[in-house]
This record gives sequence, structure tokens and C-alpha cells, in this order.
Amino acid sequence: MSAAEPARVVELPRALPSPDLEISTLGPGRIDSPMAELLDNSRTSEHYVDEHDRVLLDDTLAGITSRGVPPTDLPGMEPCGPRRKIFFDPAKTRAAIVTCGGLCPGLNDVIAGLVRTLTYHYKVRRVVGIRNGYQGFVAAYGHDVVDLAPESVRDIATDGGTVLGTSRGPQDPAEIVDCLERLHVNVLFVVGGDGSMRGAMQIAAEVAQRGLLIAVVGIPKTIDNDIPYIDQSFGFQTAFSHASDAIRAARVEATSTANGIGLVKLMGRHSGFIACYAALARSGADVVLIPEVPFGLDGDGGLLAHLRRRVSERGHAVVVVAEGAGQELLGHTPDAADASGNARLQDIGPYLRRRIGDHFADAGVETSIRYIDPSYAIRSVPANPYDSVYCVRLSQAAVHAAMSGRTEMVVGRYRRRFVHVPMAAAVSRRNQVEPHGDLWMAVLESTGQPVHLA
Repeated sequence: MSAAEPARVVELPRALPSPDLEISTLGPGRIDSPMAELLDNSRTSEHYVDEHDRVLLDDTLAGITSRGVPPTDLPGMEPCGPRRKIFFDPAKTRAAIVTCGGLCPGLNDVIAGLVRTLTYHYKVRRVVGIRNGYQGFVAAYGHDVVDLAPESVRDIATDGGTVLGTSRGPQDPAEIVDCLERLHVNVLFVVGGDGSMRGAMQIAAEVAQRGLLIAVVGIPKTIDNDIPYIDQSFGFQTAFSHASDAIRAARVEATSTANGIGLVKLMGRHSGFIACYAALARSGADVVLIPEVPFGLDGDGGLLAHLRRRVSERGHAVVVVAEGAGQELLGHTPDAADASGNARLQDIGPYLRRRIGDHFADAGVETSIRYIDPSYAIRSVPANPYDSVYCVRLSQAAVHAAMSGRTEMVVGRYRRRFVHVPMAAAVSRRNQVEPHGDLWMAVLESTGQPVHLA
């Protein structure tokens, strides 16, 4: 560098905040794990989890550098798996399982996996199922509990739904903990979405306030795949597979009539993953609309004009819309909420059907619109083989975590590793489709729709 050339100033990247990923425990493990009977016979110690190991949050150099911390301080998540020492004495342990919220493929697989792991490997004496979600803990509802054993859950995975039933809406955490005490439950497994996990956090707080030793562990359930710090939620692969069949049906209908239009509404209140993956799986969609990417209807650059051009060119068109897309067009009021505390959405499907029909009629173009909403049919199907395996592995991870005394946490898979995630982190935000990310770019390439429909 010459003397006349000024020194170059290198601006360091701003350090990103690191989430709190520490897992709460009820205390140190002091009891030899019954899993030793299985694992020690494998002649290796690699199946046990190193208590100090972590699955790093970042897997790229840029991500690591952005933390601005020494490598030893990089954020990471506790790995799942059996510990050499556990907290609860299996001979004195009772476990309870509750399923909450909407249906999702794989619920029965999770229940069966929990029961088998608790019974076969930890020799837990009693496992009970709580009927109809959090309502089942409250005496006023009059729901009974059911004893669960490997024999009683052997074939439940062949059916969709949940054999325990479910419900929406919060219940008094004090009444729930009262019930746990009456049942002498030491471990509670909650299978549910973000609202259910917030309820589980309240239960854990009530347990802690009373000084009780009850572990509360979650298996997060969301068909929308919107849980952060988890690669994919259980049931998601099954859901988008069946959703892609709806797109195929819509395309068949659209191509069977002159100027036909197929309109498919899929699940996705705040995240458009199902719509994106289903559209990529079938490659029959001409437009995909998701909550993360606003769109307009009118004008030369809007959805309606684009559809008319596509129908003119190809003779038909297929539109896939996530249920949470286009809420700004419907006068959505964010303050309205359902029993679970979720924002009450306006129905975008019939609205789009009417607007598309009116637009083509005004242009003097005859068309037929086939509207398909397979949401409840998809939610109720049994899990496919991939999701069934995933559910079993999640349930095994949840049992290992609970028996070791972990609490107020959920299990999931992150970067192909099963990890423990604090409940507070799991409900801290929503996982969403990145409008500038590779998934959305793949959708745009597949559909040929404009980057902006405005």
C-alpha cells in the first residue's frame, strides 16, 4: 500500500444475540438407567449421551462468525438420548400423556412410542392417558383417565386422529397440577402446538411453585411446520403428500373444461410450507399464495390479470393458496381469537373464488372454477411410513429426557440430530418461509409466476 493510500477500515459484523437454550432439570441423575441392560450389551458407550455435548445452532462459517463469541461460547442445543444416570426411579414412576389442539397425522404413533419406551426399557409401572386434552385434568368435565400398555396401543397407529381425544383452549394450571398430584404422576408428556406448549409452561411453573418434582416434556405438534429450532414437525411430510394429491385433482378438473381454473386451499395460518412443498411435489400449480408474501388482485400486475393471461396461453390454471394468505385483502382484525388463542382468520378460499369468477365474467371470458379444501381430510389421515418412524424416535427421545429429570422442554430434530429445546425458545417465534430464500425461489421457478403479484 502506498503512503498516499488511506488505511482501509474493516467493519466487523454486528454480533447476533444468542437464544437461551439451557434446559431446566429437576436435579442431577443419581439412579443407574435401566437402559444399561440394552446399551451395555452393545459393547460400546457411544449410545450414551455426553452431558456436556452440544449440537451447534449454526453450521456455517458466516453464522458462527456473526455470533462474535469464542468457539467455546457458541450457542448449542443439548442432544437427545439416554443418560447413564437418571433422575426418576422407574419402579416408583407414573407417567401421563395428553394430546391437545387440532389433529395431525402421527398422534397415535407418538402415544404408542411413549408407552412402549416407558414400559419396555424403563419398566415404568403405570402410564395413563388423559382424555380430551387439558380438559381431562379438570374434574368438572367428568372425563376419565385410561391406563395405557403396549398391548392396548399396538394397532392404534393404523388410524388417524388420537385415541385419547383432544380439545382446544386453556385450563387452570392449578387444577391440572392438583390432578397430577392425585394421580401421583411424576412425568407428564404434552403433545400439542404452541398454545399447548404455553399451557405446559404454566403447568411447569405451578409445579415449581409448589416445590414438586414433576417433569413436563413436550412433543411439539404443528401441521404447518412453524416451530423454530426444529427442522420439520411430525406429520408434515404426510400432510404435504396428501395436499399434493389435491393439486393433482384440481389440475385434472381444470384441464377437463374450457378455460378451467382449479383453486386449492391448504393449511398454513402463518407459514406457507405445506403450500410450497405440495406445489413442488406436483408441479401442477400456476400460482402459489402464502402468508409470508403479500399479493394484490387488481391491475396489470395483480393475480387476476396474471390468471387471465395464463388461461389464455394454456387453456387452464391452478391456484394454490395457504389459509393465512391475503388476510390484508379481507379486512382481517388481529384482535379476534379462537379458543386456543390463535388469530381468527377470514376465509380466503371462497373470497378468491368469487373475485376470480367476477373478473373473468367482466372480461367476457367463460370459465369454470373448481374449489377444493382438503384440510380436515388431511389432518385426519394416519402418518405415512416416514412420519411414523419420526414419531417413534421423537417419543423415545422425550422419554429419555423426562426420565433424566429434564423439564419445561420439547424434543425435535435439528440438522439431522435429535435435540432438547426449551419450551420458551420453541414458542418464541414462528418458523416461516423466507421470501428471499431458496424454498420460495424454487416455487417461483416451478410455477413461473411473477416475483411480485401487485
